[in-house]
Amino acid sequence: MKQGDVKDMNDKEIKKDKNTAQPMTTEEKVKENMKKRKARLRRKRIINWSIFALIIALGIFTYSFYTSEGRMWWTPAADTNLSAAVSETTVQKISISQTIDLSGEVEPYDIQEAVFRSDGAVTQILVKEGDTVTKGQLLATIDDTSQQYQIAYIESEIASAELEGSLTDLKLYEMELTEAETSLDFTRVYANFDGVVAEVDIDEDDYVEAGTTVMTIVDTSKLIASVEIDEIDMQSVELGMEAVLSFDAVPSEEVIGYVNYIPLLGRTTDQGIGVKDVELIIEEYPEGIASGYTFAGVISQEEEEEALVVLSSAINTDDDDNSTLAIRGDDGSVSVVLVKTKYLGEGMSEILSGDVEEGDVVVIASEEDESGFQLGFGAGPGSGGGDRRPPAAQ
Repeated sequence: MKQGDVKDMNDKEIKKDKNTAQPMTTEEKVKENMKKRKARLRRKRIINWSIFALIIALGIFTYSFYTSEGRMWWTPAADTNLSAAVSETTVQKISISQTIDLSGEVEPYDIQEAVFRSDGAVTQILVKEGDTVTKGQLLATIDDTSQQYQIAYIESEIASAELEGSLTDLKLYEMELTEAETSLDFTRVYANFDGVVAEVDIDEDDYVEAGTTVMTIVDTSKLIASVEIDEIDMQSVELGMEAVLSFDAVPSEEVIGYVNYIPLLGRTTDQGIGVKDVELIIEEYPEGIASGYTFAGVISQEEEEEALVVLSSAINTDDDDNSTLAIRGDDGSVSVVLVKTKYLGEGMSEILSGDVEEGDVVVIASEEDESGFQLGFGAGPGSGGGDRRPPAAQ
């Protein structure tokens, strides 16, 4: 028999066996599925335990690295050289003369919006716009017929009471007379101060209600202006300081004003800046300047002053607003000195008090040092890394 014939016979036997194989029972299918499910669960359990073991190992490594190196393994190594952790600056003595820029508009020294305190028809207008008036001068009146009648009636009753000798009635009538005279006074408008009539808003025979403004009187013997000064510059402003102002209306002349009023309360602008509205008074001014005109100007200190100054970043401020400087001595040791300071702007602060001298070397902790490095300043307020905000005046 040939080899090819044998191969054909074997193939036929295999096909015959496949055709005669019995199908799997339900029980065998269930067992087969259970085997496959157990295999999948075993593989999943092995993967989970491997991940858990990796996390534990990574945590142990991270903790060991942090305790030995003082940092996390993914952060760059901190330079342990002192020069990399700190910088230094020097206390300097300079001459300062602070100048504060101003702008605003002028107003009359005083303004009266004249009103009647009773209703009625206007009977007299005794002034016109531009007239000069004096304090207490009668300006206008409204119909007072009813008030005059009431006064006359009460006076007649007083006369009768005097004849009858009734003290009780007499006292009551006298009180009514005082009230009637006050009502009569409500029909008249007077000037509250020496000034000029700026506006007249009524005509004769007009009917006016109580409280309606009928004319405006202004005192222009002096002018005032409200100027906005920020919280840093306010540290240098005092009553009586001189302000030099310039007006577009009289560009060739300087106008002198003085700080006349500093309010106790400040306010915050829309930009979040603390300010005070300081009042200036201008006692003499040239012709050509009127209420509402704008100006620019400056407030300057009269004399230059010598002051000790230092970089504001060198000042350490604690939560209680205690400010300190870290002074390096000639022997290299560092001591903490309590100081009082005033922020001047441009990153500089004036040292108002404290055991500090010109030329003292001040140690500044680096803002880039975030690895927990601390200088050996010893105990004392403000010995930490410092507050990088501009220090408040103390």
